[in-house]
Parts: sequence; structure tokens; C-alpha cells
Amino acid sequence: MSRDWNPATPYRGAEAIEGAIARGVDLDGSPLPTCQLELYRTVMELEAGRPRSGVTKTLRDRIVRIGCKHFPAGELSRLLEEANLSPLTPQETDFFYPRRPDSP
Repeated sequence: MSRDWNPATPYRGAEAIEGAIARGVDLDGSPLPTCQLELYRTVMELEAGRPRSGVTKTLRDRIVRIGCKHFPAGELSRLLEEANLSPLTPQETDFFYPRRPDSP
């Protein structure tokens, strides 16, 4: 069972988060601070008005941003190529897969 599941909502994952924010509560039902909700809404309004570069680019960006949490860099890059998307760039690899001080 997902850790972010709450019996008060039928949603899980990102849908549960969005629903909770819309209701102004955390997943455990506790209220979110008004100042945090106001800042979130301000940022989301600005984001909604930003020009878009296309669905495919956004799709790929989301795959990279979230996929890096679940796949090693080489595998994610391979999966992107198999899906006819560009592989990870060196900049994305450096950003999403930073080297630890103890690694070569």
C-alpha cells in the first residue's frame, strides 16, 4: 500500500497530492499553512501563463525529472531512446545524478 494513501480520498500518488492541496490539507488531514498555499497558488498561476514549447518536450522533461528517481542514468537514457525521445544530456545527468564525494 502506498504511504501517501489516505482513506479520505480515493486518489493515490500525484492525484492525492493535488487533491489535498486543493482542499488545503496535508495527506494526514492536517491543515496546510495559509502562507504556503498562497505561495503555491501564486507560482502555479505564473506557471499556467508561461508559454509552452510543446507536449513532447514536456512529456520528456517529466519522464526525466521523475524517472531519475527510479532508474539509473544509463537505463533511463536507454528507455528514452527506445521511446524515440532524446537520451539524457550530460547536463541532465550531472544535475539529476550528482556524484557523491566518495565516488570516482
